Amino acid sequence: MNWSAIREKLDLYERLMRLDKPIGILLLLWPTLWALWIAADGQPGWLLTWIFVLGTALMRSAGCIVNDYADREFDRHVERTKDRPLTAGKVSTREALILAAAVTICAGLLILPLNTLVWELAVAAVFLAVSYPYTKRFLAIPQAYLGIAFGFGIPMAFAAVQNTVPAVAWLMLAANIAWAVAYDTEYAMVDRADDLRLGIKTSAITFGRHDVAAVMLCYGIALGLLAVIGEHLQYGTGFRVGLVAAAVIAVYHWTLIRKRDRDDCFEAFRHNNWFGAAIFIGLVVDLNVKPFLR
Repeated sequence: MNWSAIREKLDLYERLMRLDKPIGILLLLWPTLWALWIAADGQPGWLLTWIFVLGTALMRSAGCIVNDYADREFDRHVERTKDRPLTAGKVSTREALILAAAVTICAGLLILPLNTLVWELAVAAVFLAVSYPYTKRFLAIPQAYLGIAFGFGIPMAFAAVQNTVPAVAWLMLAANIAWAVAYDTEYAMVDRADDLRLGIKTSAITFGRHDVAAVMLCYGIALGLLAVIGEHLQYGTGFRVGLVAAAVIAVYHWTLIRKRDRDDCFEAFRHNNWFGAAIFIGLVVDLNVKPFLR
């Protein structure tokens, strides 16, 4: 058995699933954790939390494989993506599809202990993950569709805890859509020239010279909707401080993207981890720490 060849193949699979670039997992995970903590009033339980953490990582990995499969003919013409394992021919399309199916099945096994509503929503989540890459062919702002796909852990989390999906969950999903348009437009600004040449549709192209203003507007909408949720649920200072911290982070992103430098736009995209983390920390403080201070 050639262990060197096996290690090389596993490394290619890791890159195909983007496990070497965990920012995507974090961008899916933060809104899911927001929802879990809100739905469970700050006490979601460790087993349920781990189910959603691992499920998020697995579904993001499956989504990346499907994305590379769908974009394999485009990726070879883009400097940033031309060396991805699938488009470079280092992993076959058959291997990629088998790996995507295996990872999706593993994610499905995780939710077996949960209720029927979660299973039904999981079917929709898989459809969203599989179909998203193809929306770049016809949707002017495919990032909005990405926001639905990336945020579908929100209704699933509420369903797992409460066996229903209340209005606040859909409002939170709307906030996540706005946030996703913001950060993925920053990402799309990196590849705008290549996407124009290849005929791929992105929000960075659709917004044109108003791209920076649109990004900041989307940050504002996301924070505004979350503030409405906080007021409705009567959250206090901890949550508000988290939102203010996220707003400061968004302003920092403006300083990075306003000149439209590719490297700075990519840095702004990656930095969105801290935007999501700030909101989550605010929730934890409000729901778990504040009661002990009363």
